[in-house]
Amino acid sequence: MKSRYIFSCRRRKAKGIVLGTGTAGTTPDKDKLAEMRSGASCFEAVDVQAAMADKPQEAVRVFVLSGKPEVVECDILIVGGGMGGVAAALSAARPGLTVCLTEETDWLGGQMTSQGVSALDENYLVETSGACRSYQQLRGAIRRHYRACPGISPQCSASEYLNPGNCWVSRLSFEPAVALAKLDELLRPALADGLLRIFLRWKPVSVKVIRGRVKSVLMVHLESGAFKEFRPRICLDATELGELLPLAGVPFSCGAESKDETHELHAPEAANPENVQDFVFPFVVEFRPGESHIISKPPHYEDFRAAGKFSFFGYKMFAEVRSLTEAGKEVCYLPFWEYRRLVARDNFPQSDCRFDLSMINWESNDLRGENIIDKPAKMVAYRLALAKDLSLGFLFWLQTEARRDDGGVGYPELLLRRDVLGTRDGLSMYPYIRESRRIKARRIVKEVDIAFATTSGARARLFPDAVGIGFYPIDIHGHQDVPGAGQSSRPFQIPLGALVQDKVRNLIPACKNIGTTHVTNGAYRLHPVEWALGESAGIIAAFCRQANTHAGKILNNKRRLREVQRQLIEQGSPVFWFDDVATDHPFFAAIQFLSITAIMKASAESLHFRPEEPVSRAEAAAAFSRLLKLKEPASGMSFQSGEQPSAQERCRHLKPADVEDGDPEFEAIMSCLKSGLLTLRASNCFCSDAPLSASELASVSNHSLLQCRFTAKTDEVTITRAQFAGWLYKIATRKKYFGSV
Repeated sequence: MKSRYIFSCRRRKAKGIVLGTGTAGTTPDKDKLAEMRSGASCFEAVDVQAAMADKPQEAVRVFVLSGKPEVVECDILIVGGGMGGVAAALSAARPGLTVCLTEETDWLGGQMTSQGVSALDENYLVETSGACRSYQQLRGAIRRHYRACPGISPQCSASEYLNPGNCWVSRLSFEPAVALAKLDELLRPALADGLLRIFLRWKPVSVKVIRGRVKSVLMVHLESGAFKEFRPRICLDATELGELLPLAGVPFSCGAESKDETHELHAPEAANPENVQDFVFPFVVEFRPGESHIISKPPHYEDFRAAGKFSFFGYKMFAEVRSLTEAGKEVCYLPFWEYRRLVARDNFPQSDCRFDLSMINWESNDLRGENIIDKPAKMVAYRLALAKDLSLGFLFWLQTEARRDDGGVGYPELLLRRDVLGTRDGLSMYPYIRESRRIKARRIVKEVDIAFATTSGARARLFPDAVGIGFYPIDIHGHQDVPGAGQSSRPFQIPLGALVQDKVRNLIPACKNIGTTHVTNGAYRLHPVEWALGESAGIIAAFCRQANTHAGKILNNKRRLREVQRQLIEQGSPVFWFDDVATDHPFFAAIQFLSITAIMKASAESLHFRPEEPVSRAEAAAAFSRLLKLKEPASGMSFQSGEQPSAQERCRHLKPADVEDGDPEFEAIMSCLKSGLLTLRASNCFCSDAPLSASELASVSNHSLLQCRFTAKTDEVTITRAQFAGWLYKIATRKKYFGSV
């Protein structure tokens, strides 16, 4: 097998060796080198969790293979236990399927736990309609934990949207260990039922692909050196950097693509694979008045300082700053300290919480220009150490040189909390990764699809194959080849085509490795979007396993696509954007399905569905016409010889007095009249804007094309748009019509 480099593994294989159980990884010594020369198989890997700033070389380990590895067979293997991986495991684990979830660190949860970013980057509708129901339930569980804490203030306890840290970047911030515990609770039922197995500290080192399918994934335990060979039917790459892609030979992009390739306004003229977004090791500090906790000056501090890396960038530590722009508009800079504050002591006045707890993830500790994708292990380890030095350097600057709000310099009162992130050095267990390798997908989401400047209306470009939603600015941390790449977006969708590649049919991306560009990745990489990606990948994987198919065939088959979308929305995963239909709405699934299929067309100018408003007769006619594929006959209705049409049937031949040929729903109204679904009212009028009554719908429900009973209690009751959607959904999901729209 040809050697390949990946982010943290380099495979070297000699001839004539049997892959096996292995020995614990260490820095290569004479014995290891002798084994390598004698024909043993070795894997060189970086144990990121073990990387220390002062000893980067100790994170580089060599694992020697000898003997036969333990074989683990499963239906679905999910490699990577970040937010996408956990969400995928939750949605894939179901009776009849076996799911294995692996993670290279000690903690599941990725961005919100092991990467330290537990002040979530979200959208303004995340509490209601802007995220998956399971993600919302996780957030609710975190809030319940804090509400149950002794000493919480009555005001906070009663708050529906409690934010323990009262930070200003997010609607919810918390200690990472709390999220870790709640993720464990979510996964516990699947573990107890034997549907799911979790493997911590396991890292992929080799992938065997035969005839376009993953047959096995060889993984090593980073502490014991033991090997396991996972043999899945479906494999999900939920790793932070798309580590399975090069191992499986899947074509991918890295860094910035060229303008010739993507035709994006903010793509560079020449591709720049090294321009990957900054990564960072966040850390957590307390502010302890009257105390001094200055750390030792870290290596490279003077170099970073001389480069102007350390700054508040116009903010102050604890005070607001108000200033005027050149255009005379007032801007307000909120306190740096509260930016990603995890716990505000004022929220827990009667508890043991004596000090605020703040997480530091700022431009000053973002490491720029030091790509760790597709680099030799020693270089990766060095750059990880450099990023740790940068974070510690920023802390040292805050403690000794930052300008104080009250005059003077330095905040020696800042205490590095080494116990919050589960590490010895107090830095996150794994760096916060903003950009991954990205598959060469059937559909590449580009700037023109989601950017505010290149789209119109309330939503970004609509994708009929959507399997999720997201909303966040195109947020690029790093060098922008073309200034202005970071920009506003509109509420967008996740198309199934962005999860489909044709090289390895049973490998599905489930993290930041989907078909986006360097530009659009900036909007698709955030917490709720990654969760939605994982949830959809899990549903797709389970469907593929049960139907013995692959994701490419789902994309090519409308009935299968609609079934996957139906499964997603019925478990509370939105695929279409509304701001007034929450995931717990009784008709959520119906409204989502009828909107994604355009049976009920959404307004292009707003995110409103208006679920409680009456459905008009014109809207009903349009929905019937789209669902039933009604066509207006070229001539009037025909009757058998000698048959006389009734008065109602004769009425169908007449053109309504109040409907013009150019009206938007003219053809739909005429087709419904001539098929007998709807009738004219008094004075030969259709009354397009009039509400559809319950008695009318009860009558329509008996029509041979529909045959879905609707019982009316009184003639005076009008039907809401949500009720109409719920009734129509029952018809649309029948075998007769399902997949035709």
